[in-house]
Amino acid sequence: MRQLLKGGRVWRSDGGFAEDCPILLEDGRIAAVGADMPCDEVVDVRGLTVLPGLVDVHTHGRSGFDFSTATRDQMRQMKEDYARAGVTTVFATLASATPEEWLRAIGDIQACGYDGIHLEGRFLNPSKRGAHAPELLVSPDARELERYLEEIHIPCHLSAAFELDGSGEFAACARRYGVTMGLGHTAATAAQARLAMERGVTSFTHLFNAMPPLHHREGGAVGAALLSADAWAELIVDGLHICPDMVQLTYRCKANRLVLITDSMEATGCADGEYAIAGQKVIVRNGRAETLDGALAGSTLNLWDGVKNLMRFAGASLSSAVACATLHPAQMTGIDQTVGSVDVGKRADLLLVDDALERRMVFAAGRRVL
Repeated sequence: MRQLLKGGRVWRSDGGFAEDCPILLEDGRIAAVGADMPCDEVVDVRGLTVLPGLVDVHTHGRSGFDFSTATRDQMRQMKEDYARAGVTTVFATLASATPEEWLRAIGDIQACGYDGIHLEGRFLNPSKRGAHAPELLVSPDARELERYLEEIHIPCHLSAAFELDGSGEFAACARRYGVTMGLGHTAATAAQARLAMERGVTSFTHLFNAMPPLHHREGGAVGAALLSADAWAELIVDGLHICPDMVQLTYRCKANRLVLITDSMEATGCADGEYAIAGQKVIVRNGRAETLDGALAGSTLNLWDGVKNLMRFAGASLSSAVACATLHPAQMTGIDQTVGSVDVGKRADLLLVDDALERRMVFAAGRRVL
């Protein structure tokens, strides 16, 4: 099936847009950009802007389900729900759970065709555990990590408190398996954060959250992230986790290395009520998810809303904000040869929005889902 999308304004990864730019989709891939080609179906997309499908590399679930506990049928339902929301690439993120629960979930996630797995749990600093139950945390252990990595056959990202990895053996294990690493749920000093980067850490997990605040006598992980020219910085731009001023500050420092995430939990897309994450009960009121002791417990953010919030809070252009939710997360996790931009050969994942930035169409691997 050859579909030709005609008349749209197409986002380009160089920061511009191509007007009235046809796109040919064939066999789930982008077959041509910018030229009329023979096709089986013409899709009129005049008046719409064509963006890459969104890439969420840090999301624990939605639609009432959590990746750590969901069945395969529930994971498949989540995959469709993500796509309808414009998120066509998902790193299923596992919060702290037992090793047995992680191993079961790892198998199910891969069976359901997700693009990657993000391990965010267990190897965290207890003093910065956030919503993670303390009894589910362990010191960074290369042997335990290897047990999981032996079972993972898709791209993997790992968040951990690498300041607790004194010997560097834990980070070395991740490197051997080609895992990308983020420093998170951490009490690291700036020096410890820099050492972690020397050992292969390339990103900072939900910057500002679950780490010491920036201080004038000790920059900590936040200072190290903002000063690094190469490190990626995840940001939850829901207006709750980080105030607009700090979003703007981070954008000014890290626009070319900023990765928008949701850190969404199972209540995303659902009504307020009682839910759970990482072994703890969560209460959601007015979209704000908190544990019983008042800690933020992930978010109920949709990633496209995060893109619009970045524009509103930081004055980012549409093109720049889109890169933070498409190309940048794909580059951070090493999957940018497959997804993250509207280029020939990449998977035909597309989000089409109108002038009011409302979602109008979504294609996932060439299949229209919205």
